[in-house]
Amino acid sequence: MGSQSSTAAAPGGQLQNWFKSVKNYVEELRAEMRRVTWPSRIQVQATTAVVIVSVFLFAGYFALVDTLLGNTINRIFHALATR
Repeated sequence: MGSQSSTAAAPGGQLQNWFKSVKNYVEELRAEMRRVTWPSRIQVQATTAVVIVSVFLFAGYFALVDTLLGNTINRIFHALATR
């Protein structure tokens, strides 16, 4: 019916290509990591502090909104139930 696909190679060739691809990836990864500008310890500490404070502020805000909405809804249901 038809010949086999030309992309099918010997198993050893596929393995060799895979190793070349992995080696090339690792080399490119190392080169890219050398170009990265890493933050200083002080920058990391400052941004971490901002994140922690922000999390607590948002948690407090959402707790307040949840409490207010919950109480309002409970009052509405209670008022409707006593009619």
